[in-house]
Amino acid sequence: MGTISARVPDDLEAELEVYLEEENLDRSTAVRKLLIEGLEEWRMERALDKLEAGEITFSRAAELADLSVWELARLAEDRNVTWVDGDRLEDDLDAL
Repeated sequence: MGTISARVPDDLEAELEVYLEEENLDRSTAVRKLLIEGLEEWRMERALDKLEAGEITFSRAAELADLSVWELARLAEDRNVTWVDGDRLEDDLDAL
């Protein structure tokens, strides 16, 4: 397992301390948990952005987001992401 070290502003460190106390976590576990959650969100946003821009198929977006196609469909609906158009429909269906 690798080690990451980072300097953070005082206000962010103070907020982290509140989080540690409320979640009853040690610093390493809390930072690891927050990093995992942040990267999961980033993967989903990246996949949705690429999908909406027509850069990738729906199936590929699900892979990038590390979600099932059904989970991605719900997420796209929740975030009002349009992904079906005539040009990409056949590619998406073939990929499924």
